[in-house]
Amino acid sequence: MASVRLIVFAKAPILGGVKNRIAASVGTHRALEIYQSLLGRVFASLECITHVEVRITPDDSSKDFQIRHGQSWNFKPQGGGDLGTRLALALAEAFAAKMERVVIIGSDCPEVREEDIHLAWSALEISDVVLGPAVDGGYWLIGLRKPCPNLFEQIDWSSDKVLQQTLDRAEANDLSVHLLRELSDIDTIEDWQRYLDRKQTG
Repeated sequence: MASVRLIVFAKAPILGGVKNRIAASVGTHRALEIYQSLLGRVFASLECITHVEVRITPDDSSKDFQIRHGQSWNFKPQGGGDLGTRLALALAEAFAAKMERVVIIGSDCPEVREEDIHLAWSALEISDVVLGPAVDGGYWLIGLRKPCPNLFEQIDWSSDKVLQQTLDRAEANDLSVHLLRELSDIDTIEDWQRYLDRKQTG
């Protein structure tokens, strides 16, 4: 297999520092419990993948995070700047390390499967960019096979415009795009309840 990497963007599970929209509905302790459950679910789904790097924020929590979770993955700080800056940095460092296909996901999509990551890597054999559309108008996965830092410029992060603006940026840079299946991020308590309902009925 060519040199591939999965990068997971995650926040350290700190009380009051995660899932603020959920916390506004059910309090910071319950929000932390939900986030820890999401994180555990994502990590468990991907435990068989060996080419994984976890990028943590706040930056000074990466070592403690690795000790607590104990995975044989590489843990690094995300660095400063907005999400676009941090995504571009992670990709730049991966390509500098001679990776050929790099995929990034967050920790908010508990229905991601190992198969999704392999499909993304496979898509990058042909396409320049792979995206996993999210129900809320963002994306739960992005992958590239070559650096393109301006793909992350002029994006209204945390809005319902993220996916379309990214598609527009890809077109402006003459990049071919492959779309994966649509999934839901968990940003609100309603999202969480719908996810639990799907688990019960599925």
